[in-house]
Amino acid sequence: MGQAVVVGAGVGGLAAAGALARNGWRVTLLEQGDRLRADPAALLIWPNGVRALRSLGLADGLDSIATAVPQGGVRRSDGSWLVQPGAAAALSPRVSPVVVHREDLHDALIARLTATLDVRTGITVTQVRTAPGERPAVTDGRSSWEADLVIGADGVQSAVRRAIAPEAAVVSSGYAAWRAVIPWYRAPMLGPDVTLGAEILGGEYRFVAASLGDRGSAGASSRGGIYWQATVAGAARPEAPATQLALLRRWFERWPAPVSELLAATEPGDLVQHDGREISPVLTEFGLAAGTGGVILAGDAAHGMAHHLAQGACLAFEDVATLVTLANGTQPGDGLRAAVHAYSRARVPRSAAVARQTRRVGAVLAPRGRLGTRARDAAFGVLSTRVLDRARGEAVNWFPPK
Repeated sequence: MGQAVVVGAGVGGLAAAGALARNGWRVTLLEQGDRLRADPAALLIWPNGVRALRSLGLADGLDSIATAVPQGGVRRSDGSWLVQPGAAAALSPRVSPVVVHREDLHDALIARLTATLDVRTGITVTQVRTAPGERPAVTDGRSSWEADLVIGADGVQSAVRRAIAPEAAVVSSGYAAWRAVIPWYRAPMLGPDVTLGAEILGGEYRFVAASLGDRGSAGASSRGGIYWQATVAGAARPEAPATQLALLRRWFERWPAPVSELLAATEPGDLVQHDGREISPVLTEFGLAAGTGGVILAGDAAHGMAHHLAQGACLAFEDVATLVTLANGTQPGDGLRAAVHAYSRARVPRSAAVARQTRRVGAVLAPRGRLGTRARDAAFGVLSTRVLDRARGEAVNWFPPK
């Protein structure tokens, strides 16, 4: 096997570094932060992401920390139903995600790293070298790391991407999101008529919540509680978390339970803000063959997009599963360069299809203005079957390569 450098220690970077190292690669993992850490929120993993993790040998860890999310239907911001929970389950009985605390998933991925893997923190990669006849390399301006394969898993603002697609820009998706997990010891007691898992829609606002295990214990997660996410049209807010939380409480103050109850129980330290960003134009190549192998992009570095389908982490795991399948047993040189090309051919159309469905869902879930919201609500029963279910079905319809 060859040598690999993975740039970025998010969930995609950790999965790639661990999988390659377990398959005999010599791996160096470079992380910009001062230590390997995850944010204190949670994420949804859809069936395609679960399949990718299983193919990477990470299923056991996922099963012990994930909680199934019931299909809770769709409600208006006044509390009335657009799609009842039973109707939602009948439409898509198998297209449901699991929810996992990011710190639990992070710990599970860290636990699968091998002792031979070289982890370097506090490294900000600034440049990638792809000179003819030389192995690819990255540098932070002080030190350099060369390898047969460089994997850019360094997020939507990727420095590695500039080596493959210098023309690509990062633009706003038009939305910002806030996420939090309220631990059980201060999570509100919700009435029996409150349905977690239901998506609640306003004109330019969305809210969804899910349970991490059962109250009174950690449940399936070692960090149990109630997870919520609020999406708002516009840019990220520059204020301190306490001010951001006050704004969220004001924006959602008249929304039905459990929105106000969850926001009231949230503390500023729970809050994680995500500024929605996407890559424009969409990349047509995710890999560049060079030297004894090449450079590839994974996760948001390759296909950062709006989060309407919540597929970011799932696509990153798909990327890693595809890469590991293609690279295993491949020697540096012609074979590895061919694997770089094959990775790009496999992943570009797949991510483009998900991006296309994401835009369609965004148009349905987040219309602008009062008239657009009324039109959306009036036709939602039809739209849910024709757009939302089709989009989610296409997004989860992925299986690991053999």
